[in-house]
Amino acid sequence: MGNRLSKIYTRTGDDGTTGLGDGSRTPKDSSRVSAYGTVDELNSAIGVVLAVDLPDAVRECLTAVQHQLFDLGGELCIPGHAAIVDADIERLERRLDGFNADLPPLKEFILPGGGIAAAHCHLARTIARRAERATVTLAREESVRPQAVHYLNRLSDLLFVIARVLARASGQGEVLWNHQRRHS
Repeated sequence: MGNRLSKIYTRTGDDGTTGLGDGSRTPKDSSRVSAYGTVDELNSAIGVVLAVDLPDAVRECLTAVQHQLFDLGGELCIPGHAAIVDADIERLERRLDGFNADLPPLKEFILPGGGIAAAHCHLARTIARRAERATVTLAREESVRPQAVHYLNRLSDLLFVIARVLARASGQGEVLWNHQRRHS
């Protein structure tokens, strides 16, 4: 494979537009750019999670997710392109069920925290929700395959469960919301 980017700046975006994967141009603040840009941000947040010590199963899962997010970004960047399929969503569901199997049932809400890896995973989860919202907004304006939204929805659930796993693995445990706590 040859060089994909031989020159980083092109000046073509100085007018407030950006090129899509199909060669067309769109405003940088369009819903499409917001959707794939937020997917890119999510991928970066997962990279931060991967920068710390993790259980091997979590590392393998999140590394695979990063590759799929890159595919999803491509799908959103190229109108009419399909990259995420039902099998990708089913794979997330199996991983989610696998990680969740050993966790105790939730009886309280969990606050983001529980160690550095868990806290970063919670942040990635919130970015996944924002990416989902941005993709839903795009789907109201243009054609978006439902698999894109479904994938992001399952991924945010998976990141929540992985954050729980990481909080327990850190030895710090989950931070439970104390609904009776009052500020003085």
